[in-house]
Amino acid sequence: MDARISPFDEKMAKTLEFLETEYAAVRAGRANPHVLDKLRVNYYGNPTPIQQVGNITIPEARIIQIAPWEKSLLKEIEKAIQASDIGINPSNDGNVIRLVFPELTEDRRKDLVKEIKKKAEEAKVAIRNIRRDGNDAFKKLAKSEVSEDEIEQLQDELQKLTDKYVAKVDEALEAKTKELMTV
Repeated sequence: MDARISPFDEKMAKTLEFLETEYAAVRAGRANPHVLDKLRVNYYGNPTPIQQVGNITIPEARIIQIAPWEKSLLKEIEKAIQASDIGINPSNDGNVIRLVFPELTEDRRKDLVKEIKKKAEEAKVAIRNIRRDGNDAFKKLAKSEVSEDEIEQLQDELQKLTDKYVAKVDEALEAKTKELMTV
């Protein structure tokens, strides 16, 4: 790969990585600890990820259990979960917090599929914007010592790269859709 293409490859890879991170946080009816990734708990005045203040386990397919290392954090964790957009009410038994994930209804599954399609489309737009930036950068090269053929070759290579990442976004979307629609 041409060295002038690699920065755009890295940006597209990061876009795909971000999409996959977003998809990991979308719950599909079974317990997935990644739904907690964005949550922060007030730990001695510092917003701290839940994973750093307790042990997260999945005792059953639809239950996440959070056992904080300090009992004083139970209320803080409970508050953070209630304030989040997870949509699950935590149950606190004085030792651990349990999140019980209900089975998703057909309508909720369809809503989630719409949501992930929107995220996929945003990722594709970001990838195309990276391609546009690359093409603009190559056109500026044309004003210097680079030949028209070389510019065309770089643009072709960038287009192939764009197609590759758009296909990967489609694959990620298809896999997540399948996961969501599986009962």
